[in-house]
Amino acid sequence: MDCLKDWPEPVISVETLTGLLTIPERYIKPPSQRPNITTTSSNLNIPTIDLAALRQGLDDHEAMEGIRKACREWGFFILVNHGVEPELMRAMRGVWRRFFYLPLKDKKRYANSPATYEGFGSRLGVEKGAILDWGDYFFLHILPPCMKNHEKWPALPTSCREITEEYSKELIKLCGFLMKVFSRNLGLGEERLQEAFGGEEVGVCLRVNYYPKCPQPDLTLGLSPHSDPGGLTLLHVDDHVEGLQVLKDSEWITVKPAPDSFIVNIADQLQILSNGIYKSVEHRVIVNSSQDRISLAFFYNPKSDIPISPFGELVTPPERPVMYQQMTFDEYRLSIRKRGLKGKSLVEAIKPT
Repeated sequence: MDCLKDWPEPVISVETLTGLLTIPERYIKPPSQRPNITTTSSNLNIPTIDLAALRQGLDDHEAMEGIRKACREWGFFILVNHGVEPELMRAMRGVWRRFFYLPLKDKKRYANSPATYEGFGSRLGVEKGAILDWGDYFFLHILPPCMKNHEKWPALPTSCREITEEYSKELIKLCGFLMKVFSRNLGLGEERLQEAFGGEEVGVCLRVNYYPKCPQPDLTLGLSPHSDPGGLTLLHVDDHVEGLQVLKDSEWITVKPAPDSFIVNIADQLQILSNGIYKSVEHRVIVNSSQDRISLAFFYNPKSDIPISPFGELVTPPERPVMYQQMTFDEYRLSIRKRGLKGKSLVEAIKPT
């Protein structure tokens, strides 16, 4: 873990670069990774699921089937009528936007390290000389209680801690509900996935991303291609600025968000537990020259020291043998912290040889 104590070189906040006419070389992606017209589509979008009836305990076959297909074919879907108050969502987005608009010196009080990523930062991975992404972020822990420290959360704006706490409680409940739906759709008992995550001892964290305006958005990315290493991600984004792209059939699909919705993302640990039935899909973030953008990624993860491997009931050789080797979530995410975002390379690396 010694390599994770400090960043390998001084960290530069991306917001300090927005007045430039050209972006520094450190942010220029190789030609094959740059966003362009031929790698995007304006005709497709990820599925949209209405959760209203299911939340009321009704047997909504259409919603269950829609979620089942989205988890297996897309790894992403837009969730509407999810039960979280729109006013709370807007307050959360607004208070964090005000945080990122504070003077840099106020944000740097919370400067993070690669050991936990907790706090204000501008890079992932400790590879010296790595090509960087065009974005700043704030990362904080919510569960388990021993990891949560309000003193490490922003004190300004003054309502930030209170709103973040209320928002987190609501999203924890929503994640728990979705875990039951996901479990039932695998043909398992509805508590099975939650139990595999450690029951009530799950890990929960929040990463708030800020993507400043970029003078050359065709040369860089806000976030490099990757799949999320954890269990389940709820993404809350600006509904008037597109940025998230999902890889589908070798094509980058630009997600068109709906107002007051969440974007649900199946992450690597659910792909592993489902033995590859659910898909954790590669995605990235593009930036633009006219508008900044904020997104809030809420990560619902297994307890860090529980071994994760495919459910025995979902191993059916020869058609579907064991697809992944056993590994704890701690071991899994350590590789991310060392290497940064590298597509789907990590989950592919734990397939049996």
